[in-house]
Amino acid sequence: MFATVGVILLVAAVGIVGGGAIYRRRSGRCRSTRQMKGKTVIVTGGSSGIGLSTAEDLARRGARVILACRNAAKASQVAHGIRERTGNADVQVRVLDTSDLDSINNAGVGIPQRRLTKQGFELTMATNHYGHFLLTNLLLDVLKASAPSRVVTVSSLVHKNCSKADFEDLNFDKSPYSSFRAYALSKLCNVLFTKEIARKLQGTGVVANCLHPGVVATEILNKENTWMGALLTFLIGLIGKTRDDGAQTSIYLAVAEEAQHISGKYFVDCKESPCCKLAEDEGLAKKLWEVSERNVKLQPAEVFY
Repeated sequence: MFATVGVILLVAAVGIVGGGAIYRRRSGRCRSTRQMKGKTVIVTGGSSGIGLSTAEDLARRGARVILACRNAAKASQVAHGIRERTGNADVQVRVLDTSDLDSINNAGVGIPQRRLTKQGFELTMATNHYGHFLLTNLLLDVLKASAPSRVVTVSSLVHKNCSKADFEDLNFDKSPYSSFRAYALSKLCNVLFTKEIARKLQGTGVVANCLHPGVVATEILNKENTWMGALLTFLIGLIGKTRDDGAQTSIYLAVAEEAQHISGKYFVDCKESPCCKLAEDEGLAKKLWEVSERNVKLQPAEVFY
């Protein structure tokens, strides 16, 4: 009996590892050799995971790279490493906590229990949507003045698990909360935000696209240092992409020549891909924009579209 169980486990292990190898081999890669000298790139969450790989690639292409991160000490060490590995001295750090709107006026996450920020927003929504919504809006005048320029947002395939979206209950005050539902909703908001800002910026030389990076083992899976998070990190490490592979679509949308002529689209493995029906709802995207403007208290002087 034990021998049979051992054989089954061995076959399962081989299948998992083999499947992971095939998945990684089929992953899309950015083939562009374009250099980025004279360009400034802000990477939120650039001190780890996909953000770090994206920042390092863009630094290697000669861009001025700003790591916008919560932890200044960690980000400074990462910036030093990027400078050493790429030979690009123009890698800087700015403290930015996308869950704290005060920090923005001055990277993606999943939270196991419902928490509120000091502004009263559910933490996953604040970090993954509101923070980036406000940051992008405050940079729009610079982006337009610097055109051609790009906004690249990391969403997730998980957005397709959203069956409905109540934008008057983004804090889950009325509906049952789960970390997965909050994460899925925030990722749907990323796609809707991309589509609406692309419409608003049409003809300005600023394009906006979003992406699913793939299944990647990064720190996001175990932010809370739980046994479940550790197990997920281990399993996804076996079957998923490396962080460098996971960054390829972000890099593609930031540098590829053809991507400057595409806007409002969702990408997977460096190719345009269909998103869910809710994400294609123009009325829903406009509603989210209006609610987000109201909730982050965007002022008339901060509207640049």
